[in-house]
Amino acid sequence: METDSDRARFNMIQQQIRPWDVLDERVLGVMEAVRREPFVPDAYQGLAYADIEVPLGHGRTLLAPKMVGRMLQALAVQPKDKVLEIGSGTGYVTACFCRLGGQVIGAEPDPALAATARQRLAELECPGAKVLELDALAGPIPGGPFNAIALNGSLPNSDALAPLEQQLAVGGRLFCIVGEAPVMKALLVTRLGPQAFRRETLFETSASPLVEEPRAQTFVF
Repeated sequence: METDSDRARFNMIQQQIRPWDVLDERVLGVMEAVRREPFVPDAYQGLAYADIEVPLGHGRTLLAPKMVGRMLQALAVQPKDKVLEIGSGTGYVTACFCRLGGQVIGAEPDPALAATARQRLAELECPGAKVLELDALAGPIPGGPFNAIALNGSLPNSDALAPLEQQLAVGGRLFCIVGEAPVMKALLVTRLGPQAFRRETLFETSASPLVEEPRAQTFVF
């Protein structure tokens, strides 16, 4: 018997994700199979399938469904690929990568979000995924080189990409969103050789920051 959740996922695929040029049937199948509700706070259950970023708490959000679809499609994860996911949040995108066959290392610096992600992935029986409590932008992550690297949020500029590019295997892909609101760009970086990289702009968009930028100090005289 079809449930409200089933209908919401179907509508998400047909009305949000397909119209945004996500046509990879493997990606569509995974996003239809993996329910978003377990990864969304109780207060936002009614927005689990909405065309918005859903607040997760701790200053973080779950990317809108169509953005997740474009990310998964661009990275084209194949079975046995090693995936580094930066900013796992509560683990939704981690679960999608795992269902695509990837061996996923998720990096989430917030202890509460990392704990939630581990619990949700265990409940979904995703043995190919693990979430570590660490900041992937602070240094290399054990387990590389990676066939795919995904950033679940935007960066103000591309300065942080060079260290991440060095963690790609040859032929590996990196997806990130770079820039300042309201106009940012989604980039796909491909490692062509030991020190050869190709950067492609996929589309213009806007997304919440992966990390909070320090605010300028205000002086009162």
